[in-house]
Amino acid sequence: MYISKIWKNSWLTNDGELLRELEQKLEAYLGVKHCVVVSNGTIALQLAIKALGIRKEIITTPYSYVATTNSILWENCNPVFVDINDRNFVIDATLIEKSITEKTEAILATHCYGIPCDTKRINEIASKYNLKVIYDAAHSFKVENNGASILNEGNLSTLSFHATKLFHTVEGGAIICHDDVMADKIRLMRSFGHIGDEYYSLGINGKNSEFHAAMGLSVLPHVQELIEIRKELVNRYNLHLRNVNLFNSALYEDYQHNYSYYPFVVESEEKLIDLIQYLNENSIFPRRYFFPSLNILPHHKGVSCPVSESISRRVICLPLHHELLIDQVDTIANLITNRIG
Repeated sequence: MYISKIWKNSWLTNDGELLRELEQKLEAYLGVKHCVVVSNGTIALQLAIKALGIRKEIITTPYSYVATTNSILWENCNPVFVDINDRNFVIDATLIEKSITEKTEAILATHCYGIPCDTKRINEIASKYNLKVIYDAAHSFKVENNGASILNEGNLSTLSFHATKLFHTVEGGAIICHDDVMADKIRLMRSFGHIGDEYYSLGINGKNSEFHAAMGLSVLPHVQELIEIRKELVNRYNLHLRNVNLFNSALYEDYQHNYSYYPFVVESEEKLIDLIQYLNENSIFPRRYFFPSLNILPHHKGVSCPVSESISRRVICLPLHHELLIDQVDTIANLITNRIG
């Protein structure tokens, strides 16, 4: 249906009818004021930094996908790493203030695995020091805290709609914002800074196509079903692994989670490598996610972040998707407990 409409309209990209429909449906589904769809989650981060006029230091987390800090560097800003806490692996808000300098302009924090950051404390710090706040919410589609979307926190939140995500458009992303002026600014910036033949500002090609929008419109009606399937799988993993997984996935019960990932943490990197090899030998392929801690990458000059460095060496994400069967979860969990239990 959607593809036929694309051919009928002869409008393949550049703020087309389907993309606008997707944005409107996402706004309603997520409970947000503005959802500006862009070409990918990395461009979403770069546009967020640019739209807020940030040029100097950005306090951020070392425990995230590399796109988080790559975006900071690509925009010629300086990432200042603040370690994570060992309970839920998000930025430790109690450590942020001591890293603030006269050059600090923003905080860019990740809701890791969809687990909300301490948004209340971060907001207090941002207000005290007049800082902007961006949340990398790539994992946080449909995550809610205290009955409201986590995406409504901060100045801007960014989403990834990559094919590996709970909701996807094959490739894509979005910026969530809360006021009309900022939404218009971001829409202008994603389209080279021009409307029609008139140029209004500096911009970039951050557009997404009608075909990607069609995929998103096809996936969106099934998201709640996918969440329920994943929840059942996570509960099954917990039944087997709660006593051997050093990550407490019971944290998901503190808010409305989307069950996008199942992180599994062991005692040492040596045990992790052995476990990965053992699982691979049994045709099971977990992912080291996130690894390594971003502060130790060669193109960063990050400070020591011992918690992030330790966790990143000892964590994997186990298979978790809507076509995974309960008996397959049982098999994976039994292999793990037999090896390390």
